[in-house]
Amino acid sequence: MMQKSAWVYLFLFYLLYQPAMAQDGGKDDNLTINSENMAPLTVELEDNDPDVELKKKKRKKNVFYGMKTKKGYVKTGFGNNQVIELFNYLRDFDAPDPYVRDIYWYDFKKDQLKKSSGVTPETGWILHGPYKKMLDDQVIEEGIFFMGTKHGRWTTFSRNDILMNKEKYYKGWPKESLVSYHDNGRKKLKEVIPIEFGEKEGNYFYFHDNGEMAISGEFHHGEKVNVWREYYKYRRKKKREIQYKKSAFEKNFQPYIIKEWDENGELIYDKEAAERAWN
Repeated sequence: MMQKSAWVYLFLFYLLYQPAMAQDGGKDDNLTINSENMAPLTVELEDNDPDVELKKKKRKKNVFYGMKTKKGYVKTGFGNNQVIELFNYLRDFDAPDPYVRDIYWYDFKKDQLKKSSGVTPETGWILHGPYKKMLDDQVIEEGIFFMGTKHGRWTTFSRNDILMNKEKYYKGWPKESLVSYHDNGRKKLKEVIPIEFGEKEGNYFYFHDNGEMAISGEFHHGEKVNVWREYYKYRRKKKREIQYKKSAFEKNFQPYIIKEWDENGELIYDKEAAERAWN
């Protein structure tokens, strides 16, 4: 009888407790997120952690993220100051992300690694896979590339093997970078703010709700630099080009409009033409 009573009490407790659980769940389901007003979201790296990728068992030789690569190296300097860079590059050229500012590639004509945009199959090979930089047998920098961009954990060391810096990236974007979306499902990208070491650094993008580019520009040490471009909502028609200072350290520079177009693509302002007319 005691055992049967205990089971009865447990059953009654379950019946009483179950509605409370359902109510709590209902509250969570009814929560809504206003994407237009929400704070930007930090880029997450856990979905594609390169450390996991590199540690997978039975991984095909020189295949990273499903793409075949070849090994390469470059040497600079002499004696105890000789630097050796070990890297992998894509066997088949694949155009890198056009939105990422810093693309790393191997210039096979000059036998050196470069960091810039505009690489073509005729000028170089895209870095992809593990990278290691060594000074006199001491590793001074180590990380992994994804289609020419820094990805995952990157570390730098002193000549005495002291950790100097540790950073995380996601396909070229520093982990601190902030992104926001037009929709709750986070499918329609709204804004990408590049953040590195707590400052705005790199390419900035803002998108219309139809996915078309609205604004593109570059930050350097937290300052707007070079030419920023604005676009109309459809067919990526240019709206305005604005010139900012060429260096973050340039002082007393006043931004100015270079050119401006109407919605039909007609040029309505040209600074150079206007200056010639005044002169």
